[in-house]
Amino acid sequence: MWLEGLGGLRNAVRQELVGRQVEEQITHRFPVGQRLRVLDVGMGQGTQALRLARAGHRVTGLEQDAAMLAVAHAALAAEPAGIRDRVELVEGDGRETGAHFEPGSFDVVLCHGVLMYVSEPDPMLAGLARMLAPGGLLSLLVRNGDALALRPGLSGDWPGALAAFDTVDYTNRLGLRVRADRLADLTATLSGIGAPLHTWYGVRVFTDGTEAATDLPPDEELERLLAAEERAGRTDPYRAVAALLHLCGVRG
Repeated sequence: MWLEGLGGLRNAVRQELVGRQVEEQITHRFPVGQRLRVLDVGMGQGTQALRLARAGHRVTGLEQDAAMLAVAHAALAAEPAGIRDRVELVEGDGRETGAHFEPGSFDVVLCHGVLMYVSEPDPMLAGLARMLAPGGLLSLLVRNGDALALRPGLSGDWPGALAAFDTVDYTNRLGLRVRADRLADLTATLSGIGAPLHTWYGVRVFTDGTEAATDLPPDEELERLLAAEERAGRTDPYRAVAALLHLCGVRG
């Protein structure tokens, strides 16, 4: 199964769920068969960029980390020529999209797993919204600031759980001090930048507590796991306590 190329279970679940959710939003918003212009900001290893390129879209990946950009280049080089021709990789900071692209240049803008490293995200989000053509889709994946106590609480770290109720700052599994976002705050921000929230999902409701290196289960069990995660990610109250939130705004 292709998910095996994504590393451990936690990342595989994240990438597959978000990929399905993005595809769902594209299907609902754009005519069937339309080849979209996609910008993937902070694309990392390029999983979503390549997935969309394989679906026929033209994708620009923006990444400031040279090591991650090298991984993405290697992954792209392994693709058939037709897919390689649809992808452009650019080294750059997602906070400076205006320096690289014209306003309204894209139908879809992805920004997944980036905002937690940005201390003041509102200017960056406004810049991303400007990149969208009218009716364009803005896809954000963020750490859920309303559920920060869940991970330490489930692991028995009671001081950590108690502290997490009163902050959006946390230390991630890489040991970096980063920040989360609350749904209400991002909803207000998206409205203010002209890309109001259209829908949102939870990502990793049941599997967030697994270790990063946990192996994938056999295919049949993995499909059941993904089905349960996908259902929870769109169902209240489960989605509200997911580790990650996937918000989809639409440019007016």
